[in-house]
Amino acid sequence: MFRKVFGMLFVVILAVVGLAYAGERGTPEEAKMMVEKAVAYLNEHGKDKALAEFNKPDGMFVKGDLYVFAYDMDGVMVGHPNPKLIGVNLLDKPDSNGKLFRKEINELAKTKGSGWVDYTYLNPLSKQEEPKTTYIQKVDDLIICCGVYKVPEDR
Repeated sequence: MFRKVFGMLFVVILAVVGLAYAGERGTPEEAKMMVEKAVAYLNEHGKDKALAEFNKPDGMFVKGDLYVFAYDMDGVMVGHPNPKLIGVNLLDKPDSNGKLFRKEINELAKTKGSGWVDYTYLNPLSKQEEPKTTYIQKVDDLIICCGVYKVPEDR
């Protein structure tokens, strides 16, 4: 009897945790809005202040699994809430499936100025490699980005 009750309780707890985690996932619309908000902030406050804000792990451009990051036109990370990535040229670093998605981001920025790029990346909340899509927008010599991890129905 104890095993049955404990087992049912365990299933309920997993379901609640799963729902809570699913609620923290950003949407593509929210990712695009974060980029637009970041671009407006950049235009209003300037490049230095905007990059400083993008670099804050608890700043205004981090929400759940959404965060704004920025590359220069050479593929160097210039804005990211993870300070270990700042100043690193990531242009030739592939995702876990071998896709050079940053080259695709760079090319999209140069040719169209904005759009979406799909790849696989480590989700900081789940600690798992997951499919991700990122909205990008070029502003002067910066590429402002925000990605969203795809939920199963998006795949």
